[in-house]
Amino acid sequence: MQKIGLKTAEIEKKTHLDFFNIAISVDCVIFGYENKKLKVLLIKSDLKEFEGLWSLLGDLVRPDEDMEEAPYRVLRERTGLQNVFLEQVHTFGRLNRHPSGRVITTAYYSLVDTKSHAIQLTENELHWHNINDIEKLAFDHKLILNTCLNRLREQVMEHPIVFNLLSEKFSLRELQDLYEAILGVELDRRNFRKRIMLKNWLVDLNEMEEDVPHRPGKLYKLRSQLKKNNRPNVDRLMSL
Repeated sequence: MQKIGLKTAEIEKKTHLDFFNIAISVDCVIFGYENKKLKVLLIKSDLKEFEGLWSLLGDLVRPDEDMEEAPYRVLRERTGLQNVFLEQVHTFGRLNRHPSGRVITTAYYSLVDTKSHAIQLTENELHWHNINDIEKLAFDHKLILNTCLNRLREQVMEHPIVFNLLSEKFSLRELQDLYEAILGVELDRRNFRKRIMLKNWLVDLNEMEEDVPHRPGKLYKLRSQLKKNNRPNVDRLMSL
């Protein structure tokens, strides 16, 4: 039997030029929480084809950059955010999704506490937007946003990730308000509290709320071990 010789990488590239001319990008869905509303950080698109439309924060993966490092760079350069929860969600590769050519993008979502993270809201009219008010975005970013939101909704009752959106100390009332904003539904107060307490995620601080317009509630925090395990790892994205 005649042995087939191996081809070199250079020959592979020359015979598949179209395949080596596809760009890779990352898009970050950055969720925040404020005034009982779930929000996402958007930036005005700088492409003429999408003039006037908002888009997610994203960028092409650089030739000398690892894929896993790219979304952290985007957050750092565009917002100043570092050391935040970040998870890879899905890859989008529909034809003609980018007017400049074939671009395949991988989406990540991040959860940040808007009160404790100083975000640089200056570049290209970078602003927080209520997710319920968003009807259209540049590229296929509305699809990406919805996909990440659905992933978040699937995870919130089983994994302690939403605490990235809260201050260190919080009441059960504040926690329920957050869950309702994420899930888009009203939750029964008694059933919610029972379910949360059964998970053993919280530590009772033996403190009460102060200066609130309602009956003060107990204050809690996330257990230290869970908080440690819930931190991002640049070398290995968390898969909860």
